[in-house]
Amino acid sequence: MNSPWHLYAMAAMYVFAGIMHFVKPKMYMRIMPRYLPQHKLLVFLSGIAEILLGIGLCFEATRELSVYGIIAMLAVFLLVHFYMLSGEKASAGIPKWILILRIPLQFFLMYWAWFYL
Repeated sequence: MNSPWHLYAMAAMYVFAGIMHFVKPKMYMRIMPRYLPQHKLLVFLSGIAEILLGIGLCFEATRELSVYGIIAMLAVFLLVHFYMLSGEKASAGIPKWILILRIPLQFFLMYWAWFYL
């Protein structure tokens, strides 16, 4: 475990975010695009994915797969971010300027993951 501390910080961030899908599932279901089916299932699956990918970052043998998985996951999550910009109800009460800032943040998070390849 000679990896840099910021790799473990990123791993902890994804594990925490994944756990929150189970602690506060309604929060995540509120922001799911209407055109996606089975919101509850998708919230739980994305939570499991975040937890597993976060843990996978901590091990050399699974790090590369986890990095690619995180980048793909963040790309898919862009659908939610753009959906939230589509209207007041979709925004879940989050100010528009925050929703707009989340889009470049997704690309920063993708770059941060890519950094560990």
